Amino acid sequence: MLVRRPSSSRWSRRGFLVAFLPALAAVLAGVAVLAVSGNILLPFERVITLEGKMASKRDFFEDEEVQRLLLKHHMRVHITSSGSREVAIRDVSSYDFVFPSGQPAGDLITSRRAADNQYVTVHRPFVSPIVLATYREYAETLEAKGIATAQPASGPGGPLYYVLDMQEFLKSIADGLRWNDLGIQKRGISNANRVLAQSPDVCGSNSAGTYLALVAFTWRGKGDEVPDTDKEADDRARSIKLLLEQGLPAADVFRTYLSAEGKGIAPVVVAYEHQYLTYQVQYQTESKKLDSQRVLLYPASQFVTQPQFIALNREGDRLGELITHDPELRQRAMELGFRILDPTGEVAGDQLSRFLERRHIPVPSMAGDNTRSSMPRLRFLERMISIVGDCPAAETSAGGPE
Repeated sequence: MLVRRPSSSRWSRRGFLVAFLPALAAVLAGVAVLAVSGNILLPFERVITLEGKMASKRDFFEDEEVQRLLLKHHMRVHITSSGSREVAIRDVSSYDFVFPSGQPAGDLITSRRAADNQYVTVHRPFVSPIVLATYREYAETLEAKGIATAQPASGPGGPLYYVLDMQEFLKSIADGLRWNDLGIQKRGISNANRVLAQSPDVCGSNSAGTYLALVAFTWRGKGDEVPDTDKEADDRARSIKLLLEQGLPAADVFRTYLSAEGKGIAPVVVAYEHQYLTYQVQYQTESKKLDSQRVLLYPASQFVTQPQFIALNREGDRLGELITHDPELRQRAMELGFRILDPTGEVAGDQLSRFLERRHIPVPSMAGDNTRSSMPRLRFLERMISIVGDCPAAETSAGGPE
């Protein structure tokens, strides 16, 4: 019998190479992509998924670039959406971290966990002031009545930012005025609805609670007085209850504002500055121009809201350290409209201004720099929220700040 040797001709070897080279090229391309992204070792290292609960600050963690940067540190984040105050009054033991949008809700959580000797660490990576988002016709109507004043920064369609005289605005609400009474028809709109700012549900949302405190401070307040007795808090809450329009979840309020129907059903809404700036950046990226019809009102008296990243275990603490100190994550937070903080807790320089200028977006002034309002003590704010929202007041006496 004749046994034939396998052919070793160059043509057979060439056939093997022809079949093998495309697969090799694909592998090398994949390695190159992983190397560029900094994730080349991820297939061989454990990636942990952290559970977090928060409201508006989920915009940061749901950003694709933030997710990519966290993956470089072998982390993924899964978010459960919830209003900041709801985060504070519910059990959070199943989460690695929570991220309420303001100090009152944060204080409720930290004081309760400290009293129970549970792990808790606070990080403050960035801030975003409370604003009222509206439309050009409404801002110009308020300006014509002396209730708002345009800031110098202007886009092609006119000013994007206005300073709002809160006392005059609240007086219009208290007097039961309607937009038609203020002359909105002169700008091609007829709106017989009452002058109001739509806020989220005050029983669950930090932005609504902060707006409530701002109204309480402004309406019939004197100087920098805030309620400092139970009776004063109760009386002030009853006097302002009719000045507030609230009910929707925070995300739905801003989503309504961005919708085509927003101008008719929610012409003024309580929001955070970062939500608006992120929207304008995205709008400009897609359309190569600004949305000059949507503008911001900055209350002349400002509360500086302090979002608090609260770590509930060591892994959550590691994440808090990253978003507070990692240069790439800090840069991305700024690109998403947040005012990042330096190690002393102050707003870090003018990074946000430079970023907006590069994107040809007008830079807003921080209205109220010289008229910062004081938040009521937590005990009194909770009493006011309970009365205005017809919801139970959260327990604030468990050894924590009142």
